[in-house]
Parts: sequence; C-alpha cells; structure tokens
Amino acid sequence: MLGNPMNNIFFVTRYLKKYTWWVAATVGATFVLVSVQLAGPWLIRRLIQMVSAGAASGIGTLAAMVLCVYIIKAVFQFLRSYLAHVAGWGAVADVRRDVYDHLQGQSLRFYERRQTGELMSRLVNDTDKFEHLISHAVPDTVVNVLTLAGVSAVLFSMSPSLMLLSLIPIPLVIVAVRAFGVYVRPAFRERQEDLAMLNANLQDNISGIREIQAFNQEHNESRNIWSRIEKFRRSNLKALKLMATFSPLIEFTSSLGTVIVIYVGGRFAGGGSLSIADLVAFFLYLEMFYQPIRALTQAWEHTQEAVVGAERVREILSVRPEVRTPQSPRAASGTIDGRVSFENVWFHYEEGTNVLEDISLCMEPKTMTALVGPTGVGKSTIASLIPRFYDATGGCVRVDGVDVRDYDLAFLRRHISIVLQDVFLFNGSLKDNILFGNPNATDEDVLRAARIANAHEFICECPDGYDTLIGERGIKLSGGQKQRISIARAVLKDAPILILDEATSAVDTATEKLIQEALDRLIRGRTTVVIAHRLSTIRKADQIAVLENGRVKEAGDHDSLMKKGGLYYELSTVQSSM
Repeated sequence: MLGNPMNNIFFVTRYLKKYTWWVAATVGATFVLVSVQLAGPWLIRRLIQMVSAGAASGIGTLAAMVLCVYIIKAVFQFLRSYLAHVAGWGAVADVRRDVYDHLQGQSLRFYERRQTGELMSRLVNDTDKFEHLISHAVPDTVVNVLTLAGVSAVLFSMSPSLMLLSLIPIPLVIVAVRAFGVYVRPAFRERQEDLAMLNANLQDNISGIREIQAFNQEHNESRNIWSRIEKFRRSNLKALKLMATFSPLIEFTSSLGTVIVIYVGGRFAGGGSLSIADLVAFFLYLEMFYQPIRALTQAWEHTQEAVVGAERVREILSVRPEVRTPQSPRAASGTIDGRVSFENVWFHYEEGTNVLEDISLCMEPKTMTALVGPTGVGKSTIASLIPRFYDATGGCVRVDGVDVRDYDLAFLRRHISIVLQDVFLFNGSLKDNILFGNPNATDEDVLRAARIANAHEFICECPDGYDTLIGERGIKLSGGQKQRISIARAVLKDAPILILDEATSAVDTATEKLIQEALDRLIRGRTTVVIAHRLSTIRKADQIAVLENGRVKEAGDHDSLMKKGGLYYELSTVQSSM
C-alpha cells in the first residue's frame, strides 16, 4: 500500500535506526529544552509575587535564574537542532544510496520507459523532503507535544476551570487538521510530479542542446520549458495556498481560547478568586499552550511533503529488477573460456512483437562471429543478451555451457568487454576514462592499452596529456578519438568475450584504418561478436550470421556465403558497387 501515509512515514523513520544515538541525544536535549521553557513563566509569576509583597532583595537572584534559563535554552536549542540535522541528513544520504543502488540494478528496459531527469528528481528532490520530516517535523512535534503536556499540567494546577475552558477550541483544530489532510497531500504530490517533469525536460534539453541549436528549435523548446515552469508554479502555489489557508485558520481557532480566558479569568481576578500573579502566569503559560498547536501546522506541512516524497521513492524501490543475480549463482569466481551459444532464443521488447525468433547460434572460444543484415533485424539485441542487459523471453543464452541467468551477474559482465558505436565518456580526464575498464590498473597498463588502441599519439598532443579533461560525454574529442579511448578501455579490461557494435562506423577513412588496426590487436585470443554494416571489415570472420526479420537467414564464412548467392551475397554486391 504505497499510498498509505503511515507506511510512508514508517519507511522514512526506519532509516533512523542507524542514528539511534543521535536521535536519543536529540530527545534528551528536547526534554531539557521543554523543562527550561516551562520555568520561564513560573519565574515571572514569582517576580510579580515578590514585587507585590515588597520583597525586592531577591530580585537579583531571580534575574540570575532567568539568565541561566536563557543560556540553557540557547545551548539546548543548538544541540536539538544540530543533532536532529545529523540524523536527518544521514538518513537522506542512506536512502539516496539505496535508491541509486536499486537504479543501477535495473535492466535497460526500465530506463527505456523513464526519463533520466524524472529519476534524478526522485533521487534528489523527493529524498530531500525526508530531512524536513526527520530534522524538523519529528523533533518539533516531540517538543510541542511535551510542551503541551507540561503546560497543561501547570495550567490545571493553577486553575482547573480555566484550563478546561481553554480546551474548547481543540476539537475545531483537530477537525481542521483532518480536513486539510484530504486536500494537502494530493496537492503536494502534484507539485512533486510537476517538478520531476520540469527536471526531466531540462535534462533532455541541456543534453540535446547541440541538436536544438542545429535545428533552430530554441524558440519551441523555450516555450516547452516555460510551460513546464508555469505548470510547476501553479501547482506549487496551489499547495502553498492550502497551507497559507490552514495556518491562519489554526491561529484563529486557537486564539478563541485566549478570548475565553480573558473574559472568564478577568472576572475571576476581579472577584478575588484568582491572584494577579496567577492570572499573568496563566496567560504566559496559555501562550505556550497554543504555540505548539500553531507550530504543528508547520510540522504538518513538512510531514505532507515527506509523505509524498516517500511515496514516490517507494514506488521506485518497489520495481523489482528484471535482470538480477540468482540466489544461488552457478559461478562467482574463476575464469570463462568464452564459448557462447544461443539455443532457440526468442525476444520481444513489447508483448506480441518479436524482435528475435528461434535464434540458434554457436560461437566457439577465441573465434570471430559477425552479425550482419539490414537495420532493425535484431543484431544489437543479440549482443545485448550475452551480458544480460535483457533476458531472453524464450530459449536460453549459454556461456561455457551455463545459462547466463545462472551466473553471478557481476562475474558474467566482468568477462565481457563492449565497444559501441555511440561511445559514452565521463566528465573527467583521458586517463580516468581509460581506467574505467580496470580501476586497479597501473600507469604502465594504461600506456600499453592506449598504444594498442592507437590512442597514445593523440593523447600526447593534448594540453595535459593523459590528465586532459575531456568535458561532459567527451565533447572535446572527435568521434574517432572517443572510439579509440573506448578501445583502450576494453583492452585494459582484458575480458575473454568482446562485443563490437558498429565500432568503425561514422569516421573518415584514415581514422577507420587506425581504429581497425587497434581492433585487430584487441580481438586476438578473444571470442568476438562483431556487428557491422560495412561488410568489408568482417571478411576474415570465422563465422558470419546473416539476419532477416529476426531470424538467422544463413551462416558461414565469407567465401561460402558468397558462393551460396543468398542475402549476404546481395548485401556484399550492393556495397561493393557503391
């Protein structure tokens, strides 16, 4: 039950177990703080009694006591606030870590259905609201409840009848809180969803700024972002309007008690049944009595925000990863020889639309298998099933005779290197990006990998050599340079299975020659799966599988397929004539 408010609150507070000491210290500081706050009106009452009795000699001592109260109050206000923040931000850090780890464990299918910015909003903005609950709403509620209880006891001891009269507005406050709960939480949820969509659109547009400028779409995209900003503004103001209405209503309702006490207490004091000192002290305590009720409205706002944030975070955490390590994995150590086989494999992204149909294919260790065919026939999908970016919907994929679904996932992927057409590089140095293939590699290993990838020469020409920063997604590098860094990364990983997905496309002839030389060195001694449109690059493959409509149409080496005169022959003839 994701929408149950109490379940969402329990979800947040369970992260406090790790910070039990900090929470306990916060509660201790809270008790002291409430105690000294209760002493304030009592000291004022004592002052009035002393002045009325003409006992001025003790006023200095009383002033010193008041000073001590204020000092203790300031110290414990700091302790309560700081200790609560330690617990709050600690819990937020922990839940963010859990959400991020959970996101990393999701399959690619999960990300195909969601925008990056929306996920970031759940990870950052929604979890941020947890701190408001832990560091503000919960401590403030504890302080206010304790203050309410303490003040109630003092007021009752001073005048039971006045105390009972001052409780008259409380049922109205409870009704108002329950009524607003029905409207406030949905409003805050709508606000969080609009903020998530704004973040998602901003992330898309900033990442795609080159395309926006290239196609002269600045005006249209500005209009789209403005509409998202305006939508968030409206939903934010709607939520704030509800809270702005709620707070004065609680303020007014609680003030009715003061009006009642002024009338009845004044008559009591005039009739002599209540002393002036007691009446003044009663009013001071009464303000302390209603102040927690008013303060609870702010805590209520923080609670509603946290409940909505927790609901959205729990929604993500409730998504079970489609691809995961089995409870008893077949292998978590040792090595892989690299024999890959597809046995009657079927696959679909959407139910009812098969991308692969009854694929059977065997790739022997240390051989090259090329996957060719028209665009959209499932070549990249076949490659994606080996490291389990997706799982086959029918049949099975085996590595060294073991179903890939039986392997420890990290172990399986540790033995597979991938060089893609669309290379992703991180915002760091050239060296950092090469080391991504093996963070424990030495500088000598990095240099050797760069030389094998034909990247060392251009790296040395960069301003800071291997320490040159390349910008987000490697924006400062050419396509060919990115590709060679990706190859160096694969060299450093040194995995027995290698997947090359269009690794030489979209580059000039000279760069292609450098990349092809690097790839020739990389594939030695590895089981290699090559996806290529340029058939000239895979003529030396041990096996060429030609795909059509999601099936293997024909398979064999270059010479046998050319003699057969089938689809491969047609594709090769068309390319050679271009």
